[in-house]
Amino acid sequence: MFRQLSIAVAISAVLCPVQAVYAQNDQQSEKIERVEVTGSRIKGVDLEGTIPLTVLDQDAIKRSGANTIHELLKDLSVFKGGSGTFSTSESGGTSTSTPAGQSAASLRGMGPSATLTLINGRRVAPSSFAAGTENFVDVNSIPLAAIERIDILATGASAIYGADAVAGVINYILKDDFQGAEVNTSYTNSFDSHDEGKKQLNLVYGTNIGESNLTVFADIYDRNAFKATDRSYTATPNLVNGYSYLPKLENAPNIYYYSSRDGNELPAPNCKTELVTTEYGEQICAYYANQDDYLETPFESLSTGFMFNSNLGDLDWHTDFFYSQTKSKAYSSPAPINQINDDDGPYIIEDALFIYDSADGSNDLMDQLYIDPFTTQAGRDVYGFAFDARFNSPRTVEVETKNFRLVSSLAGYIGDWSWESGITFSRSKSEQQAIDGIYNRYQFHAAITGELCSDGSLAKYDGSQLNCTQGQLMPFYNPFLQGDANNDAVLELAKANPSRSGESTVYGWDLNFNGDLFTFNELPIYAAFGIEARREELKDIPSLDSQARPENGYLVDVFGFGSSLSEADRTQYAAFLELSMPVTEQLELQLAGRYDHYDDFGGTFNPKVGLSYRPSDSLIIRSSWSTSFRAPSLTQAGVKLRTTQSSFDCSANQAVADLYCMGDGTEISVNSLELGNQALKAEESEALSIGFAWSPSVNTNLTVDYWHFDHEQVIDTNMTAVLDRAITDASLRHCGLVPQGQQGISYEEQLCEVTDNAGLNIESDGANLSEILTNYISEFNPREDELFLPLFRDHVIPLENTGTQTLAGIDFKFDHRFLFAKGSLTLAFDGTYYLEFERNKPGSDAIEKLIGTYRYPENIGRFSIDWDADSYYLNLGANYTSSYEDDIEGLRSREISELEELGELNGELKRDVDDWLVWDLSAGYFINDALSIRARIDNIFDKEPPKLYGSSRGFDSINHNAYGSRYTLSLSYRF
Repeated sequence: MFRQLSIAVAISAVLCPVQAVYAQNDQQSEKIERVEVTGSRIKGVDLEGTIPLTVLDQDAIKRSGANTIHELLKDLSVFKGGSGTFSTSESGGTSTSTPAGQSAASLRGMGPSATLTLINGRRVAPSSFAAGTENFVDVNSIPLAAIERIDILATGASAIYGADAVAGVINYILKDDFQGAEVNTSYTNSFDSHDEGKKQLNLVYGTNIGESNLTVFADIYDRNAFKATDRSYTATPNLVNGYSYLPKLENAPNIYYYSSRDGNELPAPNCKTELVTTEYGEQICAYYANQDDYLETPFESLSTGFMFNSNLGDLDWHTDFFYSQTKSKAYSSPAPINQINDDDGPYIIEDALFIYDSADGSNDLMDQLYIDPFTTQAGRDVYGFAFDARFNSPRTVEVETKNFRLVSSLAGYIGDWSWESGITFSRSKSEQQAIDGIYNRYQFHAAITGELCSDGSLAKYDGSQLNCTQGQLMPFYNPFLQGDANNDAVLELAKANPSRSGESTVYGWDLNFNGDLFTFNELPIYAAFGIEARREELKDIPSLDSQARPENGYLVDVFGFGSSLSEADRTQYAAFLELSMPVTEQLELQLAGRYDHYDDFGGTFNPKVGLSYRPSDSLIIRSSWSTSFRAPSLTQAGVKLRTTQSSFDCSANQAVADLYCMGDGTEISVNSLELGNQALKAEESEALSIGFAWSPSVNTNLTVDYWHFDHEQVIDTNMTAVLDRAITDASLRHCGLVPQGQQGISYEEQLCEVTDNAGLNIESDGANLSEILTNYISEFNPREDELFLPLFRDHVIPLENTGTQTLAGIDFKFDHRFLFAKGSLTLAFDGTYYLEFERNKPGSDAIEKLIGTYRYPENIGRFSIDWDADSYYLNLGANYTSSYEDDIEGLRSREISELEELGELNGELKRDVDDWLVWDLSAGYFINDALSIRARIDNIFDKEPPKLYGSSRGFDSINHNAYGSRYTLSLSYRF
């Protein structure tokens, strides 16, 4: 870290030697500084009220008690609705989880990649690890200690800032020209007995050096883990029928139904937990995911940096630099154990059940089984049976991320026109290492058949005996044997530690000019114009044992774990022009346009028209229309084969439902390989905003804004459409794996043995899939819940410009201050009412209305009462999230039946999640000009999150939380 800091200082010194600073001590510019406001490039123009800008100043940041940027932003209504904004509570150890230790901010729920993140008006490198295929800026990498204020513009802004500002912009303004030193420390924990402590210490120091100012900062943060088992309301599952058939090995496996003579799953005699009765009347040893769920993962961060300002004659030189390092772990449920080809029910030699022999040599369990022949990896013909289980430890990864950003700019005047030019170098580098719960599929299957050597290699079979090239042949691993150290040591040999390395870099240069063009009706016309150039590079390279590769049949070497190989780069150029044109003293017109050209997908032009009318000093009526775009992320353009899950929606297509969902309108998720697409186009958006800001007195403010977005060409996969096309397009239908270089659906190979009435199989042109399904059911007699065309695995689905979303709503802000002799009392309200949120269903062309559905509340708001006196303040606040539907559609039929028995569903088999109102209380006391103390209690009534059945967690971790009451104590001392 300090080596990089030294390099940055050296670069700045080369750009402008400090000696030159002192030489210009007496040559100060007489020009007044012209300030730029987020949402416009024009400096020095009074734009107050003309744009719907939310500002979090230093006082608001300190009063919030937040330790991180995510904690600071999470309760603002513009960041709620949907699942775009996520925290480390959503992170996990698999590719379908968000990256470990990272958080993202998403305006309007449109997705993290649709929100542009700036620091001092310039870009920052996104995380090299994507959330799905969306690249995003990790807000945990931005040091809170360095932030002076945060500007939030929740409307399209590509005409000003370019790509990604589809939903808006978050601009983090760094502290500048700081004088003195300030130390801040805080401690947060719950009132519960479990230690979920958060500790933070930061320092800011600023001093003048001649006519220059140097401000430096440092921040240290540490957070303990918080597990679902730490709270009574998340420690146990909400539904008994939410079980998995795959118990942990330490709990004892089940016998797979295929090996059971009566066709039912059977428990091992030594299951440690109470047996669960399935919908088929089976008694099984079960698993519930909440026992391994981490609601907050352990996390620590260190950041440091500086801001340097200097006058060089008539030039202003500014350099800011920061370095941050975060380290976190993330956990996903223990990996299921499958066959080598990833089918259910791995086979083990019959010797595993000898531990259940009775004294007379009988074995009741074996008497209930088919003991079948199977061939081992080494080629031996043995006898055994199939079982169901998962490993013991959660899949655990550790991620370390290092972020570096250096910006240096010069500014000055040419006549009456100001100019500024700067360079940006920003990099985010992440290293991931699996540290527990990951096992090599080949070594494990060698272990359970007695073919694993002591060095981890696989034994060779010469036709008569097994031989190890190195090491000794180990005894077979018996998953039914518990508490045996020697047996566990064999399993330990199959452990794997796949890794992943990512790097994202942004290089940028910009030049812009500001000034008065001419006068119109004796009023000045202001303009800003400029050019930009940027290069972006990204690579995300996992180790070979976690990649799906054609040469190994797309099987990842390890169970239940995979990463995507992605590598891409692009160069972008842009030019922009912005005009502020007062038509009259009351009416002002803002015009802006920007052209961006990318070397991978071409160019795009985005205009903006804004109009503001001031009929009086207390009222402004404002409106704007603009278009925006989001360039395909580098991950979306460059991903090779991403191991993930794809969904198809049978309610959106009856033909698909009849073939794959038994006619029902359910949503199915399957293992797939997501394929990048260099032909992707930019996503496009059109935004409209109309509102007013009214201040009838200096103590009263009211703003109301209507906003509307049409977001098209959204990048996604559409497996429903692929399945639909496959009905008539034989090139998309494959028996077994999809061949290398092709796309489409993978079917179980046994399906190829079945033909339609004309003798055509699934791969044949003109085949009738409905007839094939009927004949398959007749020939193979599958279980009653499996009367559909059997899919295999690793369907190859390309990313496409397939999605669309339309949303609209109204933002309200009100505050009124009452003045008293001893202080002032302020009432404030900030809320959003969603009028519309329509989006295509995942993996489908069908449009669904989301308002009031799972994770899409209609109303979100915050109310607060503040008392401010000379030496102290008090604040009582409340956050409100309205009710919405539970995710019942995502449940299995057995879970829905249990909910019906509990009386939780209405006549339409739906259920509403309760609304949530949570109160917080904070106070601060200024002991003197230097020392202040603050305290805060969140959720003062220790309210549990509303019960939710559509998630294994039992609550919505995006809109609610399971912390209960928490307190924060903080102290600030300024020297």
